[in-house]
Amino acid sequence: MKDTLIPAQGWIDVPQRMKIPTAQDQSLLFKIVGKAGKWFGRDEVPDVFKVLGVNRRLFWAWLYFASRLMPYGKLSSRERELVILRVAWLCRCRYEWGQHIELGLKNGLTDKDVVGVSIGASAFQDEKEKGLIIACDELINHQLISENTWQLLSQFYSGKMLIEISMLIGNYQMLAGFLNSVGLKLESSVEKVIQEFNIKIK
Repeated sequence: MKDTLIPAQGWIDVPQRMKIPTAQDQSLLFKIVGKAGKWFGRDEVPDVFKVLGVNRRLFWAWLYFASRLMPYGKLSSRERELVILRVAWLCRCRYEWGQHIELGLKNGLTDKDVVGVSIGASAFQDEKEKGLIIACDELINHQLISENTWQLLSQFYSGKMLIEISMLIGNYQMLAGFLNSVGLKLESSVEKVIQEFNIKIK
């Protein structure tokens, strides 16, 4: 089934360029810490962790950093998932989009919210949420959150939180670029969630 929501230029789709390590390829330490998938709301370790784990030196540092943003960040889970989904949409990264439709729906987002993310800030009534969506657009498209948007967000968030918001956007933009380049495909369980979502919003 074709996705109901597709960015104007389509999802970036290249053949998968890296093999997903098998259980035999993974170190014992990675298998144990792989249980950290539960931190991210997963019963099993997502394939992105397995592929990133090929470069263990970077993986462990990134995992610690990423966990400070999600799930142990200070933004509400709803706000965080709106940001991540908007980044995935703008970066045309179907893997990230699919993963976070599932997580978003588990963390307070509605089907309408997900559709709204695909539309942009105009789909949201809440000024704070509009500001978050606009910040994603500006930082990804212009590498700068504008003065107006910064001031808007400053009405709701401290300086510490503005740092976290900026880093959250940047982390998931970086991850989307990696995922697009590797051509990683969604796990079958997550693909099923997307297809069920497509049916609901048709």
